[in-house]
Amino acid sequence: MELLKGKKGIITGALNDKSIAWKVAERALAEGADIVLTNTALSLRMGPLQEFADAHGCKVIAADATNLEELAALVDGAMEHFGGPFDFVLHSIGMSPNVRKNKPYEALNYDFLNKTLDISALSFHKLLHTLYTKDALREWGSVVALTYIAAERTFVGYNDMADAKALLQSITRSFGAIYGPARHVRINTVSQSPTATTAGQGIAGMEDMLKYAERMSPLGNATADDCADYIVTLFSDYTRKVTMQNLYHDGGFSSVGLTAAEAATFQEEVR
Repeated sequence: MELLKGKKGIITGALNDKSIAWKVAERALAEGADIVLTNTALSLRMGPLQEFADAHGCKVIAADATNLEELAALVDGAMEHFGGPFDFVLHSIGMSPNVRKNKPYEALNYDFLNKTLDISALSFHKLLHTLYTKDALREWGSVVALTYIAAERTFVGYNDMADAKALLQSITRSFGAIYGPARHVRINTVSQSPTATTAGQGIAGMEDMLKYAERMSPLGNATADDCADYIVTLFSDYTRKVTMQNLYHDGGFSSVGLTAAEAATFQEEVR
């Protein structure tokens, strides 16, 4: 169908072929988009993103999303590459030093917490600020950020990333209320099923989260490929009036309290 034919955009955070952002890049290209890929300089050196870009004729611009100067260079470089403003952006950036260092939530390192919030949430505000001040997005453009249900409910092991995702969703609403009236740009978050990405493997109990969500989701967990398909629709013209929303893409998990299968399991345990 080429949902994104003629559209141009930036995709952040693709690391390898397990990344949701990588899958989004593949799907956007398949749907006719022209994209710029970005990640930190270190990630570009360590991962195969440049090889992907070379194979698909994409431009790559290194940028630290916590650094305003580097974000400005990213947006300027994208506009130069595209010949002007563009249509969509994916924010797929998140990392917690507390999670990596196995610091429990009740004993967080607060310097680490500040880094978690800066990388995983404030980077989104900085990116939106840069796009807005440079008038980099075309009218009816779309910005999507990835989040997780731990922003609203407690999940053991997700730690201070839950705080970061809650802030990310708040930024989505607050900036959406500004960007919409000013430029008709829409901003949404996608709350994805737990997904076995490279970054996700650092979360304590990730395998258990995957199994639990699979059991509790009427449709099963949404895969990274499924998520990419959904995000492409949010970049398309078919969702022009959807903004400031946290959109669950989780096989129904977010609406389930107790399934019949789980109830039967409890009954067996009682017996």
